[in-house]
Amino acid sequence: MSAKWRRNKKNSNWFHAIRNFNRCRNKKNFPMWHIKSSKFKKQTYPLKYRVFRLDKKVGWKEPQPLIDILEEKDDIIVVADFAGFKRENLRVKVKNQRLLLSAEAPERKYYKSLNLPKRVIPESLRTRYKNGVLEIRLKKEEKEKAIDELAG
Repeated sequence: MSAKWRRNKKNSNWFHAIRNFNRCRNKKNFPMWHIKSSKFKKQTYPLKYRVFRLDKKVGWKEPQPLIDILEEKDDIIVVADFAGFKRENLRVKVKNQRLLLSAEAPERKYYKSLNLPKRVIPESLRTRYKNGVLEIRLKKEEKEKAIDELAG
Protein backbone atom coordinates (compact mmCIF):
# COMPACT_ATOMS: atom_id res chain seq x y z
CA MET A 1 0.00 0.00 0.00
CA SER A 2 1.23 3.45 -0.75
CA ALA A 3 1.69 6.01 2.02
CA LYS A 4 -0.78 8.36 0.37
CA TRP A 5 -3.56 5.75 0.44
CA ARG A 6 -2.92 4.98 4.12
CA ARG A 7 -2.92 8.66 4.98
CA ASN A 8 -6.24 9.22 3.21
CA LYS A 9 -7.80 6.28 4.98
CA LYS A 10 -6.58 7.47 8.39
CA ASN A 11 -8.02 10.93 7.85
CA SER A 12 -11.43 9.95 6.52
CA ASN A 13 -14.61 11.81 7.58
CA TRP A 14 -15.84 8.84 9.60
CA PHE A 15 -12.59 8.71 11.52
CA HIS A 16 -12.95 12.37 12.53
CA ALA A 17 -16.63 11.94 13.41
CA ILE A 18 -15.94 9.00 15.73
CA ARG A 19 -12.96 10.77 17.31
CA ASN A 20 -15.07 13.88 17.97
CA PHE A 21 -17.87 11.74 19.39
CA ASN A 22 -15.49 10.03 21.82
CA ARG A 23 -14.08 13.41 22.94
CA CYS A 24 -17.57 14.82 23.51
CA ARG A 25 -18.75 11.76 25.38
CA ASN A 26 -16.01 12.14 27.98
CA LYS A 27 -17.02 15.76 28.77
CA LYS A 28 -19.86 16.53 31.18
CA ASN A 29 -21.51 18.98 28.81
CA PHE A 30 -22.51 16.94 25.79
CA PRO A 31 -22.57 19.52 22.97
CA MET A 32 -24.70 19.00 19.88
CA TRP A 33 -22.73 18.03 16.83
CA HIS A 34 -23.51 16.65 13.41
CA ILE A 35 -21.70 15.25 10.42
CA LYS A 36 -21.61 17.39 7.31
CA SER A 37 -24.08 16.27 4.68
CA SER A 38 -22.54 14.42 1.78
CA LYS A 39 -21.96 16.03 -1.57
CA PHE A 40 -23.74 13.24 -3.42
CA LYS A 41 -27.34 13.56 -4.49
CA LYS A 42 -29.81 10.86 -3.61
CA GLN A 43 -30.44 8.73 -6.68
CA THR A 44 -33.02 6.13 -7.50
CA TYR A 45 -31.59 3.08 -9.16
CA PRO A 46 -33.32 0.68 -11.53
CA LEU A 47 -34.89 -2.46 -10.14
CA LYS A 48 -31.85 -4.66 -10.77
CA TYR A 49 -29.75 -2.62 -8.32
CA ARG A 50 -32.32 -2.53 -5.53
CA VAL A 51 -32.10 -4.83 -2.56
CA PHE A 52 -34.90 -7.37 -2.52
CA ARG A 53 -37.25 -7.51 0.42
CA LEU A 54 -36.46 -10.24 2.90
CA ASP A 55 -39.97 -10.37 4.32
CA LYS A 56 -41.44 -11.30 0.94
CA LYS A 57 -41.63 -15.03 0.30
CA VAL A 58 -39.88 -16.10 -2.87
CA GLY A 59 -41.19 -19.26 -4.52
CA TRP A 60 -38.81 -21.95 -5.69
CA LYS A 61 -38.63 -22.18 -9.45
CA GLU A 62 -37.75 -25.59 -10.86
CA PRO A 63 -34.92 -25.38 -13.43
CA GLN A 64 -35.91 -26.21 -17.01
CA PRO A 65 -34.30 -29.24 -18.70
CA LEU A 66 -31.63 -28.39 -21.24
CA ILE A 67 -32.54 -29.12 -24.87
CA ASP A 68 -30.31 -29.07 -27.97
CA ILE A 69 -31.45 -29.45 -31.59
CA LEU A 70 -28.80 -30.69 -34.02
CA GLU A 71 -29.22 -30.91 -37.77
CA GLU A 72 -27.35 -33.43 -39.90
CA LYS A 73 -27.59 -34.17 -43.61
CA ASP A 74 -30.59 -36.54 -43.42
CA ASP A 75 -31.52 -36.41 -39.72
CA ILE A 76 -32.57 -34.02 -37.01
CA ILE A 77 -31.33 -34.95 -33.54
CA VAL A 78 -32.88 -33.57 -30.36
CA VAL A 79 -30.98 -34.11 -27.11
CA ALA A 80 -32.83 -33.31 -23.87
CA ASP A 81 -31.83 -33.61 -20.22
CA PHE A 82 -34.59 -35.38 -18.25
CA ALA A 83 -32.75 -36.36 -15.07
CA GLY A 84 -35.10 -37.67 -12.39
CA PHE A 85 -37.78 -38.95 -14.78
CA LYS A 86 -38.40 -42.59 -15.62
CA ARG A 87 -38.53 -43.78 -19.22
CA GLU A 88 -42.17 -44.87 -18.82
CA ASN A 89 -43.19 -41.32 -17.84
CA LEU A 90 -41.75 -39.63 -20.94
CA ARG A 91 -43.98 -38.87 -23.94
CA VAL A 92 -42.82 -37.69 -27.37
CA LYS A 93 -45.16 -36.63 -30.20
CA VAL A 94 -44.31 -35.32 -33.65
CA LYS A 95 -46.53 -33.39 -36.06
CA ASN A 96 -44.99 -31.94 -39.24
CA GLN A 97 -42.49 -29.40 -37.94
CA ARG A 98 -43.41 -29.50 -34.23
CA LEU A 99 -42.08 -31.76 -31.47
CA LEU A 100 -44.01 -32.15 -28.19
CA LEU A 101 -42.14 -33.38 -25.10
CA SER A 102 -43.86 -34.14 -21.81
CA ALA A 103 -42.78 -35.88 -18.63
CA GLU A 104 -44.40 -36.64 -15.28
CA ALA A 105 -42.99 -37.57 -11.90
CA PRO A 106 -44.78 -37.71 -8.53
CA GLU A 107 -43.46 -34.27 -7.50
CA ARG A 108 -43.27 -32.45 -10.83
CA LYS A 109 -44.49 -32.18 -14.41
CA TYR A 110 -42.82 -30.87 -17.54
CA TYR A 111 -44.21 -29.91 -20.96
CA LYS A 112 -42.34 -28.37 -23.90
CA SER A 113 -43.26 -27.70 -27.52
CA LEU A 114 -40.39 -27.21 -30.00
CA ASN A 115 -40.32 -25.99 -33.57
CA LEU A 116 -38.02 -28.15 -35.68
CA PRO A 117 -35.85 -26.55 -38.39
CA LYS A 118 -37.25 -28.79 -41.21
CA ARG A 119 -40.30 -30.95 -41.82
CA VAL A 120 -39.82 -34.53 -40.62
CA ILE A 121 -41.36 -37.96 -41.16
CA PRO A 122 -43.22 -38.80 -37.90
CA GLU A 123 -42.92 -42.58 -38.47
CA SER A 124 -39.11 -42.36 -38.45
CA LEU A 125 -39.02 -41.41 -34.77
CA ARG A 126 -36.29 -43.24 -32.81
CA THR A 127 -35.62 -42.52 -29.14
CA ARG A 128 -32.92 -43.55 -26.71
CA TYR A 129 -32.98 -42.77 -22.97
CA LYS A 130 -29.83 -43.36 -20.95
CA ASN A 131 -28.57 -41.80 -17.69
CA GLY A 132 -31.25 -39.08 -17.72
CA VAL A 133 -30.52 -37.96 -21.31
CA LEU A 134 -33.18 -38.42 -24.00
CA GLU A 135 -31.96 -38.58 -27.60
CA ILE A 136 -34.56 -38.31 -30.38
CA ARG A 137 -33.66 -39.00 -34.03
CA LEU A 138 -36.00 -37.98 -36.85
CA LYS A 139 -35.58 -38.35 -40.62
CA LYS A 140 -36.02 -35.20 -42.68
CA GLU A 141 -38.84 -35.19 -45.19
CA GLU A 142 -37.52 -35.42 -48.74
CA LYS A 143 -38.60 -32.74 -51.14
CA GLU A 144 -40.18 -33.95 -54.35
CA LYS A 145 -37.97 -33.21 -57.33
CA ALA A 146 -39.62 -31.92 -60.46
CA ILE A 147 -38.81 -33.83 -63.64
CA ASP A 148 -37.66 -31.43 -66.33
CA GLU A 149 -37.57 -33.86 -69.26
CA LEU A 150 -40.51 -35.94 -70.40
CA ALA A 151 -39.88 -39.53 -71.44
CA GLY A 152 -40.90 -40.58 -74.85
